[in-house]
Amino acid sequence: MTPRTPVPPARRTVGPAARTVERATAALGRLRRGRLLHPAGRSFTGEVTIWGTPGPPTGVALLDDPGRYAATVRLSRGTPTPGGWPDVLGLAVRVHSPTGRPFDLLVSSSGAAPVLRNLPLPRRGFTGTYSTIMCYRVGRRRLWLAALADPDSVDLGRTLAAVTAAARTDAPRVVLAVASAVGPWRPVGQVSIGAPLDAAEDAALAFDPVRNLPPELRAAGPLAWLREQTYRGSRRARGARAQSGGSTAATV
Repeated sequence: MTPRTPVPPARRTVGPAARTVERATAALGRLRRGRLLHPAGRSFTGEVTIWGTPGPPTGVALLDDPGRYAATVRLSRGTPTPGGWPDVLGLAVRVHSPTGRPFDLLVSSSGAAPVLRNLPLPRRGFTGTYSTIMCYRVGRRRLWLAALADPDSVDLGRTLAAVTAAARTDAPRVVLAVASAVGPWRPVGQVSIGAPLDAAEDAALAFDPVRNLPPELRAAGPLAWLREQTYRGSRRARGARAQSGGSTAATV
């Protein structure tokens, strides 16, 4: 097998525009006294099982090669609107890679069709399609990632309390999938949601969907640039690091 050549992560942007966005985001975060993005959420232990990529490989070893990884999972509301109202819902998965650097996968409620996978779409229920919205690049190829509803899993409900209750009584699952810009979703694995974490552990979690990636994968496009600055500013406001929170021990 020909070894894969890792693609280095994107360079950290430190220009005047980046500093301006980061400072503005940090100021807003201090006013909110917490997360600027998806402030209301619940975190859980978890496990990611990779089955392997059906069809042509993606070029990302973590997605192409079967394996099991401890994970930390967070489900959240974007605004948040009052309980049960439509909102842009979020699912964050920190995959604790054996290399020591986590893979932070952040996906938002969206449509499954190619024309809708780039758009965050409000909905009421936590069961449904979540996509990365922004694309990634593996070499010259573009790649989207998603978490899809598992038809054999318990429903997650419409509120964060319902999500927590489902995690306590069952083992909810979502299906991980990959796609090109116009191709169908190809399932590559699943995320199992385990025991709820306490409020302090949830508050300590800090994700970085641009920097915490497998070596072959890089975030692409203007949305990735904006996301990097806003997440960094939000972490700065609450004194968190890009890899804060989430146990690296076996969780299930």
